[in-house]
Amino acid sequence: MRIALTGASGLVGRFIETEARAAGHEVTRLTRRPGPGDLAFDLSAPPPDLSGHDALIHCAFDHVPGRYRGGEGDDPDGFALRNRDGSLRLFRAARACGVGAAVFLSTRAVYGAYPPGTPLTEDLAPRPDTLYGRVKAEVEAGLHALAAPGFAPASLRATGVYGPGPDHKWQGLFAAYLAGRPVAARVATEVHGADVAAACLALIGARATGAFNCSDLLLDQHDLLAEVQRLTGCPHDPPPRADAGAVSAMDCTRLQDLGWRPGGWARLRAALPAML
Repeated sequence: MRIALTGASGLVGRFIETEARAAGHEVTRLTRRPGPGDLAFDLSAPPPDLSGHDALIHCAFDHVPGRYRGGEGDDPDGFALRNRDGSLRLFRAARACGVGAAVFLSTRAVYGAYPPGTPLTEDLAPRPDTLYGRVKAEVEAGLHALAAPGFAPASLRATGVYGPGPDHKWQGLFAAYLAGRPVAARVATEVHGADVAAACLALIGARATGAFNCSDLLLDQHDLLAEVQRLTGCPHDPPPRADAGAVSAMDCTRLQDLGWRPGGWARLRAALPAML
């Protein structure tokens, strides 16, 4: 397939580009600083011509660096206009150009305010409690409304994404632990970037439509840092365990029905040396 990809320089986008090329697909990067073979793209500008592409994977999201929740900074109106309206312009243009499938990188934040411990399934109504989650939910709704013969739109509700790369998500955590600084007890859901990439490719390959949860491990920082201790010989104890029952885990049955299987603890252990 010929795949158009936004956000290729981000953590998830890098994994998607790598996995797509490894699978034999041709990837066109849509970027604000296009190089040879790329297309110019900015969420605030008219979309490029995507004629000749089979699929679009949209990962780009304009936000304060390093922040998603709260990523609007001091410009909430501009944040919503760029990310919601710019994304929907791109999807409409893709459909008009004959692109057959589109995937939007969404987030578990669309679920928002459900009580802790609620099993999250795609048939639950979004209840975002942040602007980030609301904008993602609005893009999802607008994208799904574009479904038509010949155009299969899907959104991937990813949990926290980890994996090797510059400024990875646990860099500060690992530095604090190794230096002996206090680390809070915490448990959360996580998924490797390569598994998110595999999910995106599964969706466009199946011409799937609708929303799909994407999560893997229910990971306690105690267990994560115990692995770091094993690899480094750090003398400091990991933090105490947190209450796993307070986490709302996402049910990924819909994605698994397409043949998707995440890497679990084996993939996490394989990734840690590069992240250290």
